[in-house]
Amino acid sequence: MSTPFFFGYGSLVNRRTHAYAEAQTARVSGWRRAWRKSPLRARCFLTVVPAAEDYVEGLIAAVPGVDWAALDAREHAYARFDVSQATQHRAGRLLDVAIYAIPEGAHHDPGDDNPVLLSYIDVVVQGFLAEFGPDGARHFFETTEGWHVPVLDDRAAPIYARAQSLDDAERAVVDEGIARVGARRIQQ
Repeated sequence: MSTPFFFGYGSLVNRRTHAYAEAQTARVSGWRRAWRKSPLRARCFLTVVPAAEDYVEGLIAAVPGVDWAALDAREHAYARFDVSQATQHRAGRLLDVAIYAIPEGAHHDPGDDNPVLLSYIDVVVQGFLAEFGPDGARHFFETTEGWHVPVLDDRAAPIYARAQSLDDAERAVVDEGIARVGARRIQQ
């Protein structure tokens, strides 16, 4: 049995949030990132939705021992979808790749009552900066739907369980990206 891979497009792009060593940058066609509200989670969160003409950049990583249990627990509100044929990477061979997404019908457009956590955005953008540089971080902001949702500024007291410390340059990229997409910051 070949080792399967997962495709991370949010916090899983940030290697500081996991210990999956066999990882590399990749792209999945036919999907787009979106902020969504779901009864499956208490807060607005990031998913991908089918979008034939779009693509998502991220990180693929091997699932050691074909043991999906830890990832399935981490991604408990999501279902796994096969994106093996839609994934571009540098492995030089066809890989078995799954992407986590909220199942159709289990999410909807969020509103003011369901803000995005700034501590989560910090983690995601830090990962994109490390893997794709400033252009990758800019691409994340530009290709993610749902920036009409307020951003809860929890940076001083992070709510997100995998929050990371950002340096001044990383924080500046996040803050500039939020301003560029017109997202409203609200205080905790």
